[in-house]
Amino acid sequence: MDTMELEGRVALVTGAGATGGIGFEIARALRREGARVLISGRDAERGEATCRALGGGTRFLLANLADVGQVRRLAEEAGEVDVLVNNAAGISFWPTAEQPLDEYEMVFATNVRAPYFLTSALAPGMVARGGGSIVNLSTVAAGLGTPGVSVYAASKAALESLTRTWAAEYGPHGVRVNTVAPGPIESEKVLILMGETIEEVGRESPLGRVGRTAEVAETVAFLACPRAGYVSGACIPVDGGRSAV
Repeated sequence: MDTMELEGRVALVTGAGATGGIGFEIARALRREGARVLISGRDAERGEATCRALGGGTRFLLANLADVGQVRRLAEEAGEVDVLVNNAAGISFWPTAEQPLDEYEMVFATNVRAPYFLTSALAPGMVARGGGSIVNLSTVAAGLGTPGVSVYAASKAALESLTRTWAAEYGPHGVRVNTVAPGPIESEKVLILMGETIEEVGRESPLGRVGRTAEVAETVAFLACPRAGYVSGACIPVDGGRSAV
């Protein structure tokens, strides 16, 4: 489109402090729409390098979202935000009987508590300004029974439930809330965790391939923009049709 629909708007993308990931591509897609983009991550040096890669109109904010104090500080530093993308994620893959408690707590702190308190801090400003968009990043695993993924999948299922609640709570005030649920995506983190196994998982989808980070990012950007103005409370899978079969 010729018109940049987010011109003059501010977007915060969590978990976007490194190139090669979904968060980076989301930030880039929102910049193309004209937004001024704030990105958060846990590594200051890497985050500043990511900002340089994204170009002007971006700023890095240091935050470990497993720490609720840092979540609250991030909200304060971000200030007025029109688009919130809850992308940061903690991952832990264990059989249920072997799940370490510390990883369990980290995953729920990062994937549920952080989005909850970021939204509670930033959504009232959107309400006061007459509108905004919140996009939560889930996973296709939240709706599938997958051995060894219990904690991660449950945390993302909780986030999908929050999406529906927030859509009902904030919708009357012009704030839309949606979820994007990626399937197997060829991101840097996934490649480190799964290696060539990700290609096998991708072949199980009707499209028969792994997804690209940019394909997730374009879906998020669509939901963030006014052109998706009648979409709220939805969970949109970006999984090559995996959740449909």
